[in-house]
Amino acid sequence: MNINVYTESTPNPATMKFIVNKLLINGSVDYATRDSAEKSPFAKELYKFSFVNGVFFASNFVTVTKTEGSEWNDIEPILKEFVKGAVESELKVQLVEQTGEVEFEGTETEIKIQQILNDYVRPAVEQDGGAISYRSFDAGIVTVELRGSCSGCPSSTVTLKAGIENLLKRMVPEVTEVVSEAL
Repeated sequence: MNINVYTESTPNPATMKFIVNKLLINGSVDYATRDSAEKSPFAKELYKFSFVNGVFFASNFVTVTKTEGSEWNDIEPILKEFVKGAVESELKVQLVEQTGEVEFEGTETEIKIQQILNDYVRPAVEQDGGAISYRSFDAGIVTVELRGSCSGCPSSTVTLKAGIENLLKRMVPEVTEVVSEAL
């Protein structure tokens, strides 16, 4: 298979999405630090570049966060070539593969919230190179975790409040607020 790689900017100016024409992983996984990348040969190799400050994988893309002072014009072609080579040589994203099955747990309300996040919010957030995970629901407050390009993104607060919170309030009357858990 001929591997093609193209890039997309994300709402977070420090991240770039490198999209390939092959499934990399079922689900998503975040390697936000060099140490966390020990279980990922692909992420470990990316972290060998001094300008890489974060790595996030989902379906058919890897989102790379650059270090401050690095310019995308300088590093994008290098990363694009690396990603192409890594995918062609089948460098593993994870040493232990995750199952693609999504299982929801909790009360009827919690399951409904998780289903909405999975069906409506997750695809939109992945389009921007990020991921969202349900953490908890307590006293009307839904706590989520934003990863990938969403972590530290200037527009993530607007996405969280104007987008996700409004959607959940409309579809699940018990929801009064949505907050993001700090990493």
